[in-house]
Amino acid sequence: MAITLSSGFKIPIVGLGVWRMEPKEIRDLIINAIQIGYRHFDCAGYSFHNKTFYLVLVSYAMFDQLMLLAADYKNEAEVGDALAEAFQTGLVKREDLFITTKANHGHVLEACKDSLKKLRLEYLDLYLVHFPVATKHTGVGNTGSALDEDGVLEIDTTVSLETTWHAMEDLVSKGLVRSIGISNYDIFLTRDCLAYSKIKPAVNQIETHPYFQRDSLVKFCLKHGISVTAHTPLGGAAANTEWFGTVSCLDDPVFKDLAKKYQRSVAQIALRWGVQRNTVVIPKSSKLERLKENLEVFDFELTKEDMELIKSLDRKYRTNQPAKFWGIDLYA
Repeated sequence: MAITLSSGFKIPIVGLGVWRMEPKEIRDLIINAIQIGYRHFDCAGYSFHNKTFYLVLVSYAMFDQLMLLAADYKNEAEVGDALAEAFQTGLVKREDLFITTKANHGHVLEACKDSLKKLRLEYLDLYLVHFPVATKHTGVGNTGSALDEDGVLEIDTTVSLETTWHAMEDLVSKGLVRSIGISNYDIFLTRDCLAYSKIKPAVNQIETHPYFQRDSLVKFCLKHGISVTAHTPLGGAAANTEWFGTVSCLDDPVFKDLAKKYQRSVAQIALRWGVQRNTVVIPKSSKLERLKENLEVFDFELTKEDMELIKSLDRKYRTNQPAKFWGIDLYA
């Protein structure tokens, strides 16, 4: 099952997240995931002051494309090696893949070519603006966020989001990228992008889960033909608890009761909720059994009453807190 983007290309609905995956583990994870049916990989995310924060490998077994979002984790070369092996052994064909990564403000073309070289690809299926703020450039391929002497993120005030977007559009005309999108844009920034764009953003990748539903933003994007990808569909679970001290919706008694009712895992309930609100979901796991489980969300459906019940759980609770590393709250 897939969603057709405004660009005309299709993106699989369910993916696999590879949060904080070590480069040495990438090969086995990607090969194993493909073997059990994954076809959509998402490796994009955030890097906080040289810390690998979010790598997502997304996939959907029933769709004949693979999406790989790979950029911000200093492991693109390892991802490229794994993909090359998969191609060479006949495990999967390039045309079956949908590959995504993220751009650097101010150096969009150079960053794209660098990613293509490391991934050993001729084109990307989707390229996303990394975050709606340009930071001090530390070199193409360097994913660390530069901090000043006070430990505060160095923001580059000379590069506008509009400039970055037009550079993204040029990649499409050059044939380096098929679809382009944004990430972590709110309604105001998304509206501005729609106003100045020649090629409309195909995707807005944001944090959204039952505790942080962002219904207005999701509806706004969908109304204007922008697909929404939930990069933290389970609220980050144990990883965000470790990093930020946040709590996960998976521990909520309501979800545990729904899991018993449907004879599913709490994660499957949360993912199914995301699917039924027409978002792409990209959870993380490196365990084979969990990988299989996360794909099995298309053979049941939550009732309207249970969808409303989950809707009532919204806490407007953001679990990703980059201010911990950046020294500044960009969401304030």
